[in-house]
Amino acid sequence: MEGLVGLCTITPVSPSYRQHHSLFIPRISLQLRKQLMQSSLVTMKQHRPFKLVAASTEPLKTSLGQFDNTLPSKEVLDLWRRADAVCFDVDSTVCLDEGIDELADFCGAGKAVAEWTARAMGGSVPFEDALAARLSLFKPSLSQVQDFLEKRPPKISSGIDELVKKLKSKNINVYLISGGFRQMINPVASVLGIPVDNIFANNLLFESSGKFLGFDANEHTSRSGGKATAVQQIRKAHGYKAMVMIGDGATDLEARKPGGADLFICYAGVQLREAVAAEADWLVFSFTDLINSLE
Repeated sequence: MEGLVGLCTITPVSPSYRQHHSLFIPRISLQLRKQLMQSSLVTMKQHRPFKLVAASTEPLKTSLGQFDNTLPSKEVLDLWRRADAVCFDVDSTVCLDEGIDELADFCGAGKAVAEWTARAMGGSVPFEDALAARLSLFKPSLSQVQDFLEKRPPKISSGIDELVKKLKSKNINVYLISGGFRQMINPVASVLGIPVDNIFANNLLFESSGKFLGFDANEHTSRSGGKATAVQQIRKAHGYKAMVMIGDGATDLEARKPGGADLFICYAGVQLREAVAAEADWLVFSFTDLINSLE
């Protein structure tokens, strides 16, 4: 997911949706709904079925020629193969959608949020300010979030489930680090078999009545530079020797720093952000490339 700090050229890679195969999550029960309504901090433990949707990974030919990092160097490939932890961005990487934009659209504020986002991209806006401003435009209730998840379930990028399985088979730990919301990310993590403890994301807060309260400002990813901080914390806590960050945006690129990720792989299968792609150690348009390189 792209941060709101600075300018970045974005070239959409038009998705060509097709059903690949289905992954199933049980529907949220009425009992769980009642439990959730009694808590201000929501964690979705049960989820409804949603389809795995494959995104087109064909880059725009006019853009591809300017990049010289679509093939990994020997050093990059070696680091990828010996990584003991891989961190993924979620929006426009693991999933096809930008979660907050989709939720805003569902709540009838899609245009207003999109316009605010466009204005924010024109200057330097702290992520926490941008997040608060966009949420204030539609203030989603707990019931709206639940209805959204049932009617517009997350769409997972093609190949991500196979890649995660491959990494786990090699005893490589997988993390999700996102500026999106846990309420939308937890169902995805459940399908991919990623533990809740391995999720670093924002959290929507609600009153006992289900009325929107705001978001948890204590989460690393609720503020600028949060992804980099999360990666550094993960590394310090577990002592990983080689860490990789995979994502599409500037906030993902920022995670490649001393004490953080050793390698940044730009995934442009959904959005090609040219300034970010140019700075990546490796630019890929399909998760299949990463899977095959682990053979």
